[in-house]
Amino acid sequence: MARGILVATNQNGGRVRRVAYEMVSLAQTLAPGAVTALTFGAEAEKTAPELGRFGADQVVALNAPPYQQYSSDGFALAVQAVVERLDPEAVFFPATAWGKDLAPRVAGLLKAGLASDCIEVHRREDGRLGAVRPVYAGKAFATVAIESPRALFSIRPNIQAVTTHDRAGALLDVNLDVDASQFQAVVVDVKAQASDKPELTEADIIVSGGRGIKAAENFRVLEDLADALGAALGSSRPVADEGWVPHSYHIGQTGKVVSPTVYFAVGISGAIQHLAGISGSKYIVAINNDPDAPIFKAANYGIVGDLFQVVPALAAEIRRIKQEA
Repeated sequence: MARGILVATNQNGGRVRRVAYEMVSLAQTLAPGAVTALTFGAEAEKTAPELGRFGADQVVALNAPPYQQYSSDGFALAVQAVVERLDPEAVFFPATAWGKDLAPRVAGLLKAGLASDCIEVHRREDGRLGAVRPVYAGKAFATVAIESPRALFSIRPNIQAVTTHDRAGALLDVNLDVDASQFQAVVVDVKAQASDKPELTEADIIVSGGRGIKAAENFRVLEDLADALGAALGSSRPVADEGWVPHSYHIGQTGKVVSPTVYFAVGISGAIQHLAGISGSKYIVAINNDPDAPIFKAANYGIVGDLFQVVPALAAEIRRIKQEA
């Protein structure tokens, strides 16, 4: 009988992203004592202590040469093999670019139902797992029941609480028959953009700009506020399309989906595509000179005014408060 939850994570140099801790913490509340984390790549075994501290009872580290670089088909076959070996009732993936690519492939191989971008996973009355996920560009939430024997979920980052345990995850040796020919498409290089700002999908505070900033050079006004807050920088799609900022800043339905505690929407009108990417924000602060801008309907707090006056004043006040604290 299927039991427990398998949590698929990616890592780099023995470090995983925060969403991995959120997933194993959530899994531990749903399947106490039966949570297995699966990691890939060089030094994957180094993730065991931290994953264990946040809820993984055991850790499978696939660190053989074929797993050094991501392969969507190769990794999917590996997850399938681990699932067939351990027989968990559910598999969790992060709702990141990595997880969104991998989860549907695994679902197809396992012939299992997949609920994507979940903000909640819970036990149903019948004892099986169900989920809540946003629909209609974040305007509503659907409660999802998966009726296949095994259920797959991708979990939105920065939504679930983390809990700690005084233990390390025990490494579990699972030998897989690795056939290099199965890795038909492989990532051969990753060019990471250097930044001292938090990663958007995991940031607690985000300062984001729209067309209202008028020109690329004016983005430094938002950078000053982000520096004062220790926040990440984001943008609406038009700003990225204009080349004012890198496309990695783009937040929205066709960009990154974020769930910060505070989201500053500066000079952003509030198109439905952008709202779909920020619906998980706990608090939205809108700054816009148009009192009828749609963003104010979604905002918890709004300031109608010239952003080139409001934002510098806000940054200065934040710095003053921090100095007095």
